[in-house]
Amino acid sequence: MDIEDIVGRGPVANRDAKDIKIRTRKQLPKAAEEAANVDSMVPGVGQKVWVRTWGCSHNTSDSEYMAGLLHKAGYDVLKEGENADVWVLNSCTVKTPSEQQANNLVVQGQEQGKKIIMAGCVSQAAPSEPWLQNVSIVGVKQIDRIVEVVEETLKGNKVRLLTRNRPDALLSLPKMRKNELIEVLSISTGCLNNCTYCKTKMARGDLVSYPLEDLVEQARAAFHDEGVKELWLTSEDLGAWGRDINLVLPDLLNALVKVIPDGCMMRLGMTNPPYILDHLEEIAEILNNPKVYAFLHIPVQSASDAVLTDMKREYSRRHFEQIADYMIENVPNIYIATDMILAFPTETLEDFEESMELVRKYKFPSLFINQYYPRSGTPAARLKKIDTVEARKRTAAMSELFRSYTRFTEDRIGEIHNVLVTEIAADKIHGVGHNKSYEQILVPLEHCKMGEWIEVRITSVTKFSMISTPTSLPRDDVNFLPWKNSPYWMFFYPMTLFMLVLFSLYYYDRFVSPGFLETWLPFLVNSDTDDFHHE
Repeated sequence: MDIEDIVGRGPVANRDAKDIKIRTRKQLPKAAEEAANVDSMVPGVGQKVWVRTWGCSHNTSDSEYMAGLLHKAGYDVLKEGENADVWVLNSCTVKTPSEQQANNLVVQGQEQGKKIIMAGCVSQAAPSEPWLQNVSIVGVKQIDRIVEVVEETLKGNKVRLLTRNRPDALLSLPKMRKNELIEVLSISTGCLNNCTYCKTKMARGDLVSYPLEDLVEQARAAFHDEGVKELWLTSEDLGAWGRDINLVLPDLLNALVKVIPDGCMMRLGMTNPPYILDHLEEIAEILNNPKVYAFLHIPVQSASDAVLTDMKREYSRRHFEQIADYMIENVPNIYIATDMILAFPTETLEDFEESMELVRKYKFPSLFINQYYPRSGTPAARLKKIDTVEARKRTAAMSELFRSYTRFTEDRIGEIHNVLVTEIAADKIHGVGHNKSYEQILVPLEHCKMGEWIEVRITSVTKFSMISTPTSLPRDDVNFLPWKNSPYWMFFYPMTLFMLVLFSLYYYDRFVSPGFLETWLPFLVNSDTDDFHHE
């Protein structure tokens, strides 16, 4: 059962000063010395915390709140864990690999003497896991108490705050954004579904929507008071927002659009098919708004109705296609992303082929391919697994299909786009921006500013993005040349200069001063020919 506010004491307990005998420093046992040092600490002063995040943008938002609270309390929040005193690990329970990564990091941190606090869905859904017994835990509805947990953990105590029987954290809590230009706004927690493979419901619980007025005020403050340029809406299921408070998603979206300033954008997060089927026209109208990215993430998970039924997804392939077809027809150049779960226990080869057919039909530019992993405590985990070799074969086949096509074809070179640049690319020489369709476009860093729009011309394409140069530069500018960012570009200038010199000498010898080359550069002239010398 969940434990609220119970402090688990380790083998070295803190004691009141009256319980500690006064001794000379040489006589003070190590354990008592550590306890005395801990009790004398001023929380936050000189102490460093690292917050590591796995999973969805909802987890990202939670981490930003925890980092903001810790920063306000005086802690240094670091980007890397090496020099941190405390590691706050915000975990994801969707996939086994991400949970295993968190497990490995707990072991690594303990070996390095770090204080460990586990947050997120893993700790909430499975707090009794053996590898979580020697760490502090903060539940998904307790993130506003992270400062208390860090303070107690630094004292050597193990804290477990897991109850969900309390209100969600306030949207107005201090926040330290991963990207200062992007507000990640959680519009609800939990969901209405009971998918047989998913463990997130065990962590986040049933749907609880934040009030419309609170969400609009948070967005307004982020844009107008804090200078963000993008608003990302997130939740376990965006489309379900409002169902518990007698509202629907279009109500919220229409209210949010009114507070988006000129030059700023909003992006919708993941929404399951059932909850937007009744609002296709309204959603399309929102996506066509110039301040909203024409982007939609609709996870289909499988194109087989039989598998969808076994997953308890509450929609059919026809429902998904109805949404996709309507949006493609009514939202110009819309960008549709989706997810697939392959090798679900009841998936046959015929079921798998149906999913492959759906990918061939729509050629999704973003396709998140997930091999099924059984999650303990879920109904699907009790089913017989598909052979691992076969599961990997199916995953590889769909991955190969995904690599075989691209949205960014060669015929798009030369297109003109307006791009909002919000971050620096991994190569450190480009800014990352997006156009109205949320297509990723790279712009040379020397020609763009973070948080500003720029008009660009596409110069080359890759599988996942387009590379561009500003239209303000002439087309023959070196930035337009495909080898600009190639290691071979350094040979272009000397070779060009060399060819110009040769041509100039030839021209001078032939038309200005015949015999010049033979006189001054005889090694360039073949005496058996008259190619360079004409009387």
